[in-house]
Amino acid sequence: MSQPSFTNFIIKRPWLLRWMKPLANWYADAAGHRKLGLKFDDLIPEESEVVLLALKRLPPKEAYDRVFRLRRAFQPFQASLAHQLLPKDQQTKPEEDTLYLSPIIKEIEAEIQERADLEAMVIKRKK
Repeated sequence: MSQPSFTNFIIKRPWLLRWMKPLANWYADAAGHRKLGLKFDDLIPEESEVVLLALKRLPPKEAYDRVFRLRRAFQPFQASLAHQLLPKDQQTKPEEDTLYLSPIIKEIEAEIQERADLEAMVIKRKK
């Protein structure tokens, strides 16, 4: 299942959005995934069946881009143990850090929930 989110709650309240936006930007920069050229959804572990199915549903270009980002980010770690960041022009910019996998994961979870609800449905005959 996907993690709980307060996004809708915050977006509906402009005063809270103005307060949280700088904090969110600071946190995203401090996380360091953008400095390695990764997007936020690249950090989702591939251990769940839902995530594996979502990865299969990705368009071919997005799947290729994901693999490229992961290989580029972790190749320096394989060659040496030194922590090397990408040059500024290759780092992921905040406007490029869009969610591409999370919407598919939510869609798959909704399908699984719908399937479970339909399978649990009890049909009663009229007498």
